[in-house]
Amino acid sequence: MKSAAQACFFLFGFVFPMDPLSGQQLEVTTISPDRGVEFHEGDRVMLLGNTVIEREQRYGHFETRLNLALSDKNVTVRNLGWSGDTVFGHARSYFGPPTEGIDRLTKHLEWVKPNVAILCYGSELAFERLSGLPDFLSGYRALLELIREKSPGIQIVILAPPPLENLPPPMPDQKDANKVLGSLSDALRKFARSQNAHFVDLYALMGGMPKPNLAPKPLTENGVHYTDQGYQVLASRLVEGLGLKVPAIAPAEMESLRRLVMRKDELFFNRWRPHNETYLFGFRKHEQGQNAKEIPLFDPLIEAEDKRIQEQKRSLLAGKKPL
Repeated sequence: MKSAAQACFFLFGFVFPMDPLSGQQLEVTTISPDRGVEFHEGDRVMLLGNTVIEREQRYGHFETRLNLALSDKNVTVRNLGWSGDTVFGHARSYFGPPTEGIDRLTKHLEWVKPNVAILCYGSELAFERLSGLPDFLSGYRALLELIREKSPGIQIVILAPPPLENLPPPMPDQKDANKVLGSLSDALRKFARSQNAHFVDLYALMGGMPKPNLAPKPLTENGVHYTDQGYQVLASRLVEGLGLKVPAIAPAEMESLRRLVMRKDELFFNRWRPHNETYLFGFRKHEQGQNAKEIPLFDPLIEAEDKRIQEQKRSLLAGKKPL
């Protein structure tokens, strides 16, 4: 009998013939080598994934650099990342089954109406190993089908999860986990082709399988969660992976723009994930549900911050040239 890893290699090697769950033939669409995402004026970019995506809003480095790289276009970014989430919607379900998480995401997709979706899932496989890869990719395919159903014509970008940082003892050696993530990256590259999606290999862009980090300033707090400096590096690599160039502006000069991005992200987070959601919309809404009418009042505040972001971007770009 073949091992799980061998089976996955056969399944996601040169062909991708069968759905691992249904056993049905999959339609494979071959696309040309990825030349980068085509952003357009007015695009709404959705970030979707687990912890590495959600925590980006704490720092705002990616949206700051993306806006500067798209110098002649006004785009907005909406972060729908959810720490610990999976392609099946586990974390978004709160206390219910994963289907509740997908139902919640469906409502958010209908509300946000993205034109571009950037997704990063699969980091949990570093610890669960490749035996879960077939189910993971089937769930991923169902998630992409949902996104395309709600936003026809959307451009989809699949990110390979970045590697874990190998910090000195007493932190654990992440070599084996990173080998799994390397294999996952290879599988996601082929999967993205089969789904006519763009692919950005954050695993390779962030160093692949790094050696123990002896630098005085690691990029993560614990090998997993990125620091502010870590997100600066990750954001720059991601923009590069999207086929864009950030203008030659020092990080200190970007600070005014980044602060506006962080302010907007905070408002948006409180709009779509209010801390007292159970009282506003859930099973205890009979107590404070009358206050739910205040949540849409965040919308004009968010839109105002979007305008300030674009104004500040234009100010920073005056006289600047791309690297």
